[in-house]
Amino acid sequence: MSDSTDAQNLNQDAAEATEAENNLPEQEQNVPEEHKRRIRSFVLRTGRMTAGQQRGMDEFWPKWGLTLEQGMIDPTDVFGREAPLVLEIGFGMGHSLLEQAKTMSDHNFIGIEVHTPGVGKLMAEAGDAGLSNLRAYEDDAIEILKQCIPDGSLDLLQLFFPDPWHKKRHHKRRIVQAEFAQMIRQKLKVGGRFHMATDWENYAEHMVEVMNQAEGYENTATDGDYVPRPDSRPVTKFEKRGERLGHGVWDIIYRRTC
Repeated sequence: MSDSTDAQNLNQDAAEATEAENNLPEQEQNVPEEHKRRIRSFVLRTGRMTAGQQRGMDEFWPKWGLTLEQGMIDPTDVFGREAPLVLEIGFGMGHSLLEQAKTMSDHNFIGIEVHTPGVGKLMAEAGDAGLSNLRAYEDDAIEILKQCIPDGSLDLLQLFFPDPWHKKRHHKRRIVQAEFAQMIRQKLKVGGRFHMATDWENYAEHMVEVMNQAEGYENTATDGDYVPRPDSRPVTKFEKRGERLGHGVWDIIYRRTC
């Protein structure tokens, strides 16, 4: 798919998400029962699959896709080797995750995304590149964490540019909350890191507030609350465009201490 098509899809997705935020009662009438049990941090949307994305699901998902129904995984069995394990929640169209899997071949990567076109695109590009260190779920990250990811198994958990739910009345829908922080802590190894990035300053402040109050973490920043973007986090073309327009990006990394 071309960059322009990607941009059109993401812009349309953003418009749909904003519309959904304004009409949540109507949206939630069609939400499956299992997703109604708690406040959700995402909006389920009808994806528009391109031929390439569908090919990714048809050809490569059977080999590299993981499902909730498989239950608790053994990462060594899944990847056929022992290696540092990185999990990313909400990888979007998969640009950053794919780049990391290519450049950090000594790490294993698992991505979680509810948006089918993004999963299909990641599968197609990972399959074409012959990446054996990348797997993906197409499901709710909270349920995957609870039911599929072993405690103490993650070296790094990544949450890049989650939905900011910018309206104050919807802040409770932000994924970074006290309960979520403790769930992540449970899945990280001692010394493992939780890396967040956002381009909404208010959400960055919210993340820091939640994490500073969370037991068993320390902020890795040495000057203030934020860290410079690590080389391990690729810069997307949309982020570069935002930087040219003067938009800020905040990287936040906490380490599990106990």
